[in-house]
Amino acid sequence: MITPPDVFKSLADETRARATLLIANLGELCVCELMCALGDSQPKISRHLAQLRNSGLLLDRRQGQWVYYRLNPELPAWVQELLHVTLQANVEWLQHNLSRLQNMDGRPVRDTACC
Repeated sequence: MITPPDVFKSLADETRARATLLIANLGELCVCELMCALGDSQPKISRHLAQLRNSGLLLDRRQGQWVYYRLNPELPAWVQELLHVTLQANVEWLQHNLSRLQNMDGRPVRDTACC
């Protein structure tokens, strides 16, 4: 069971907050996409994603060489609503990250028959 302190501690870091909201907005992203969008190194992004996964906010899946992250579909409704409202109120805050991602060369292609 995820608690309010778990959620707020997880989102208190700017990198984790941006990554979570980008994933909430786009559904699923891999480490390389988040590296591009956030302009950070692979070790830093992976460390933050591990914290988000350990807190229960994110789930991951492997597809070939890529590891994709998505929101945990079993998050309580209050967490889903919190993320939705935060995303809607902060689109401008994420705009630079979304632009960087849209211009990314060599973005991985997801299997359409995936879970």
